This record gives sequence, structure tokens and C-alpha cells, in this order.
Amino acid sequence: MSKDKFVFIEQTGEDNEAIRPSLTYWQDAWRRLRKNKLSMMGIVVVILIILFGTIGPNFTDYSYSDQVNAYKNLPPTLKLYELDGRYFYVSSDYNVFHVSPDGTLIERLVLDPMKRDMINKVYTYQLGEEDVILDFSYNLLPNKMGYDYDFTLELDGEVAQQPAMTKLNKLFPFGTDSLGRDLLTRVMYGARISLLVAFIATIVNLFIGVVYGSISGYEGGRVDNIMMRIVDIINSIPLVLYVILLMVWFRGGGLTNIIIALSSVYWVSMARLVRGQMLSLKEQEFVLAARVMGVSKGKIIFRHLIPNAMGPIIVSIAMMIPSAVFTESFLSFIGLGVSAPMASWGTLANNALSGLTTYPYQLFFPALAIAFTMLAFNFIGDGLRDALDPRLRKG
Repeated sequence: MSKDKFVFIEQTGEDNEAIRPSLTYWQDAWRRLRKNKLSMMGIVVVILIILFGTIGPNFTDYSYSDQVNAYKNLPPTLKLYELDGRYFYVSSDYNVFHVSPDGTLIERLVLDPMKRDMINKVYTYQLGEEDVILDFSYNLLPNKMGYDYDFTLELDGEVAQQPAMTKLNKLFPFGTDSLGRDLLTRVMYGARISLLVAFIATIVNLFIGVVYGSISGYEGGRVDNIMMRIVDIINSIPLVLYVILLMVWFRGGGLTNIIIALSSVYWVSMARLVRGQMLSLKEQEFVLAARVMGVSKGKIIFRHLIPNAMGPIIVSIAMMIPSAVFTESFLSFIGLGVSAPMASWGTLANNALSGLTTYPYQLFFPALAIAFTMLAFNFIGDGLRDALDPRLRKG
């Protein structure tokens, strides 16, 4: 055929749109991952949670162990009552606080023990030289029809029955717990502990599971049978129960014990996954070529087989992290987690149980943090599975 029949496409112009630049495997995976909106949203959420736990405590005035007993069990929103141009908040346990109009707590009023009528349910608090009277005797009436309030506040003859406004708690945005500790700060420190345990346990499991599964799958035969029977024995016991037994054997909780317990069993699923990949990859031609050239088994495993199995391994890692977060939170919830006064999300949830009906916000924020973290990592894992699996490629 004549060369005149071939026409080269110009590098500029409208026809250039048909030319697609060559991409590597990882560049193509990243291109497809960016098209998954849920995965990108999950990445953003994970980054925000990490910043929330690492940098966030530097912007608060309290530590995870600081107790302000005067401000215990305060919610994130305050219903303010107005009396003589001043604003007051009455807590669920009938403590009265002087609050600024923007929601900043000024002081807790002192209850005068000599003017505390327990029978008639009338308490008198001191605001400087003035008396603030809290009357909740309406709760004693057998028929409360006609009363749409539970108590009244009185100052210098002025009575307030309904809150004038609702403001966010400027001093404690997430509220406080039963010991007056800032819940926002404790949720931040909880993010540190939960994510630290999850990441360390996952990294340890990655190395153990990948090495163990690679050797088992590549060697095959009797070695594979022995190694997989060990995995079957470990897998015969539910992993969470196995971790609980290890924590009891360690005689208590603690950050180090949790990491050791999780790292000792969570590699089983990774080993099974990598073994399956090795059984498939070791029959490929490039492995046969490496054997013919005299490449050692170690180099074949670590330089050829494992890099070719990184796609499923990365997806498995992304799925293991939320599982580790949940397991750590569960262990802390049942009392086998970090020791007080350290806070993890599971510990915060456990502490909130006693006052769940009265102070539900104490459970809401740590539970929301756990839910967001698990959803974010699951979204990332789903996106990575679609991006790294060539069979799911859609262009």
C-alpha cells in the first residue's frame, strides 16, 4: 500500500480529542476513583476526622480530663429565660446559670441552703445581693391542666414562665458530661485513640497477613495445608470473642493491649485473600520466566507477586479499618478499652448510658463520630474496589 493513503492526525485541533494519553495502572485507577462521588466524599470526611482529632484539641481551652463540676450535664443548646434584662438557664437537675445573650455561660448561681423548700419545691438562688426564685411546685399538682410550663423563675417580682430564646452553648459546643468535662474535647481525643488503634492494627495485620498468605499460596502442597489449618483453627472462634478473651487474659484494658489483641487475629482474612491471589498469579508466565532465570523465591514473592496483588490488598485494608474502629469502640463500651480518664468513642458511649433519657446528647456525638467514620471508610473501600478491579472498568 502507498504511504499516501496514511494521514497523520494533527496534535492540535478538534480531532485531537480522540487522542487519549497513556496512563499507568495507578493513574487510571485514580482517574476512575475521582468519578465516584461517594468515595471522594468519604476521603474528605476521613481527612476532616483526622484533623478533628489531631489539631482540634489545640483550639479548645480544656483537656480530656479537666473537670468543671459547676458546669456538669450541660446540653449543647440553652433555653434562656429573661428577667430584668438578664438571661438565665435552668438545667435538668434544677441548677440555675447566669448566661450572656449570645449563649456564653457566666456563672452558676449559688443555692441558699436556708431558703431551700424541699416540700413545696421552691428554691432560692443568690445572684449577687439579689434572690432568684425557682418555683417548680407545679409538678406536684395532681391535675396540671392549664399549665404549659414546669417551673417559673422570679427576680425582683418579675416572673418568667417560658424561655425567651434558644442559644448554642458557646463555652461547651457539645455540652458536658456528668463530671463537667468538655464533651467536644473528649470526642476529639476519642478520635485520636480510635483511629490510632485502627491504623496500627491494620498496618500490623497487613504485614502479617500478606507475608503469611504469600508464603502459603506460593509454596502450596503440605506447607500450604499446614499453614491454612492454623488459620482455620484461629478462624473457628469468632474474632470479637477471641479479642475479648485476649483482653481478659491481659487483665484489663489499655491502648497497648487493645492493639496487641486486634493485631493477633485480624490478619486471618488478609492471609486468606493473599493466598488466593498467589495461587492464581504463580501460574502466570512472568513467574515461570523468573524461575527460569534463577530468581529466588523471596524476590519472586516480594518483587513480582505481591505488587501484582496490591489492588485487592488495598481494598481489603480500606475495609479492615472501619471494622477495627468498631471493634475498639465495642471493647471500650464493655469496659475492656482504654483506662479512665482517657476517652475513646466507645468509652464515651458507655458513660452516657446512665443518663441516656435525660442527657441523650452525651451518646449522640460519639455515636455520630463512629457512624461517620465507618461510612466514610466503607465508601472509600467500595470506590477502590471499582477502581482497582479491571473487570469493572467502564472507561
